[in-house]
Amino acid sequence: MKKFLSFFLCLTLFFGFLPTDKAWAAAEWPANISISADGGIVIDANSGAILYGKNINEAYYPASITKILTALIIIENCDLDDTVTFSHTAVNTLEPDASILGARTGDQLSVRDCLYALLLQSANEVANALAEHCSGSIEAFADLMNRKAGSLGCTNSHFANPSGLNNENHYTSAYDMALISQAAFANPTFVEIDSTTYYDVPAGQLQQYPDGWRYYAHHRMLKKNDSVYYDGIIGGKTGYTSLAGNTLVTCAERDGLKLIAVVLNGHQTHYTDTKALFDFGFQNFKSIAIADKDSTYQKIENDLTISGIIPGDTIRLSIDKGSVITLPNDGDFSDVTSSLDYDLKGGAPDTAVARIDYMYGNKKVGQAFLEATTIPGFIPGTTEALESSGDSGAVSTIEVTAKAAGIPDQAQMDQPEENQTSSSPTKVSSVFSILKKVIFVVAVLAVIGALIFGILSYREYREQKERSLRRERRENRLKQWGYSTTEFDMIMEEHLRSKNTFKKRSFWDRFRRR
Repeated sequence: MKKFLSFFLCLTLFFGFLPTDKAWAAAEWPANISISADGGIVIDANSGAILYGKNINEAYYPASITKILTALIIIENCDLDDTVTFSHTAVNTLEPDASILGARTGDQLSVRDCLYALLLQSANEVANALAEHCSGSIEAFADLMNRKAGSLGCTNSHFANPSGLNNENHYTSAYDMALISQAAFANPTFVEIDSTTYYDVPAGQLQQYPDGWRYYAHHRMLKKNDSVYYDGIIGGKTGYTSLAGNTLVTCAERDGLKLIAVVLNGHQTHYTDTKALFDFGFQNFKSIAIADKDSTYQKIENDLTISGIIPGDTIRLSIDKGSVITLPNDGDFSDVTSSLDYDLKGGAPDTAVARIDYMYGNKKVGQAFLEATTIPGFIPGTTEALESSGDSGAVSTIEVTAKAAGIPDQAQMDQPEENQTSSSPTKVSSVFSILKKVIFVVAVLAVIGALIFGILSYREYREQKERSLRRERRENRLKQWGYSTTEFDMIMEEHLRSKNTFKKRSFWDRFRRR
């Protein structure tokens, strides 16, 4: 047995010292998929990463998937308990055979009832009535739709009506529709309505149906008794016109991976194409929390002494915890590179100083905001700063306070008994008294830290609407810390240069469990 162990250890040492200059290439991006529709895409709804796309920037007629944008705007701008009155224009300006609820001029429904009819029944007169209720006219609402689409990053879309009925000036792309759907499925109210399979119109609301009316969702993948039902489905929207062909938007989630699939100009294969897109995404990709993997910025506050500048307060840099990236199943975080963008748009947290973009080869796989907060962290009577949070902060607090109080450290305690001064009951009592004070200080700091954390958490959700104002606030914030933008950017870029290199893997790394 000893000889065997010796031989095994020798082999281990031999392979461990083999040259490791060769860098193992990152896993290739999966591509084992095809769809029949003219345009299509599947993205990770949480990271925004494009997993697969076909003609994703080509313009197509969307048909009734337009109603996703209509519903999102209504939810964001209207009270769901408001009353919508159906006008003659809303009811009587539809093309023949358009899907309707059956409302007549003068009928009244709540905004909530209308949203269910819009997304489940795909009722076109309801889309018109909601548009008039929100903006006063269909034309004004179309302008609002285009502004909203632009704010979401859409560049190949133009909307002329809230329903998606045929209009040569009404078009979108697969990528733009994915961006719109990403925003919609991040809205809890939209998800609540869109995930419903049927809804009852209350009695006495519609002239045509005085006893009430039940209507059902058109999206077949939502229905468990349907042959095309898909496990993990959240919701979606169907569409069809003679010009648009079959269109379909669908959202599904499995094992923490939330995907959105868009199919445009399908040829009666919109459900099989959507299934193919989902199967491809769920079988080949994984979602990774950025904050758990990217340690580049965790201790960067220690480096904020460039050019001899030392900030007066503790500066804490962190990555927002909700951000994720999407990688192939065989991909590794070490294969990801990142870059900083200081031109922050609306929606960034108030504490953000930069946006971090993550790339896997030439594919963007996610982004996160780099947030900076100033935390007062000094103990009265000392000159040592405290850590702001976490276990390490608690240890640091105890150590600093103990030193200030004259309590011996561990090295002193480990000395032989003959080199230590004998303890008396009075001295022991004094030590316990000091420890009680230390515990009290730690508790007070924990409460303060919790309050600060609560305030910062609240501030993270406040959106900044003016890009120029955010840039100005960022520059002013850096000046308060004693930095110019150039100096701060130099720190960031130096850390990125030290990080963005492919990891060289040893012989044993090839057998590492992912």
